[in-house]
Amino acid sequence: MTQECTLIVETERPVMMTCANGAGIEKGAILKLSDPMTVALADGDADYVAGIAASEKINGDGCTKIAVYLGGIFKGTAGALGVTAGKSLMTYNGTGDDNDIVDASNAGVSSKTLGYALETAANNETFLFRLMPCCNCSTLA
Repeated sequence: MTQECTLIVETERPVMMTCANGAGIEKGAILKLSDPMTVALADGDADYVAGIAASEKINGDGCTKIAVYLGGIFKGTAGALGVTAGKSLMTYNGTGDDNDIVDASNAGVSSKTLGYALETAANNETFLFRLMPCCNCSTLA
């Protein structure tokens, strides 16, 4: 299941990034980064997060660019491990879902950060978070 996040506060404009023509990406999907400045759907397991899709990308539509939010305040759904206000977040696939959002410290990893929680939430509860992707942000955990 794709984690779909909803933009609540736009703090910066999205930027165009490369994606595969054969990719189907829903608006609000968390995206992982690869080189050069290329995105695909995050699949959990501590992805290097690029950002969140600002628009839909239809599979096979001939387009190889997509608008991506690199920052902002979003509403997401907490994974099985839950989230705690102030803790750094990451994508996680330890519970079988493609894209759980969990506290980085609960997953045993404090790098490859999605952002940080603005609210505490249990499994399947929605919560607000600040999108702030970065790598090796152990100081946020």
